[in-house]
Amino acid sequence: MRAKITYFITAAVLVVYFVLVGSRGLLLIQQGTLLTVTFGVAVLILPLIGIWFLWKNTQFVTRANQLASELEAEGGLPVDELERDSYGRILRDSADEVFARRKAETEDAPGDWRSWFRLAVAYHDARDTPRARKAMQRAIALHDKKPVQV
Repeated sequence: MRAKITYFITAAVLVVYFVLVGSRGLLLIQQGTLLTVTFGVAVLILPLIGIWFLWKNTQFVTRANQLASELEAEGGLPVDELERDSYGRILRDSADEVFARRKAETEDAPGDWRSWFRLAVAYHDARDTPRARKAMQRAIALHDKKPVQV
């Protein structure tokens, strides 16, 4: 729940920022000189890219949460069996052990979105965010029966 609140607060702050930057871009364009119009257009491009990026991330998070809910209803969510230090951080050896099992499971069933979902969680626990994201994207694509990019 804390992650959702943080995400929504961050998204709201970004939207406010995009509006402020966009309004500055429009003010520059209204000046009417070649230089200010050029800068104004350039400034307007930044919020557009930001809004697109925020939209794509929101779609990704929404789909991943839907898969988590579906997997939970099936009783297939990965159980937290990781060892932690006294500060609550996951121990690297424990994460590597679980990761090895999840990877083998995914290699045995490469077309199963559930195994890719669990592999994404294992990547995340091992602090490999880029691979966790790619594994989750693959799980989403397999679930939606879309072509999977290798």
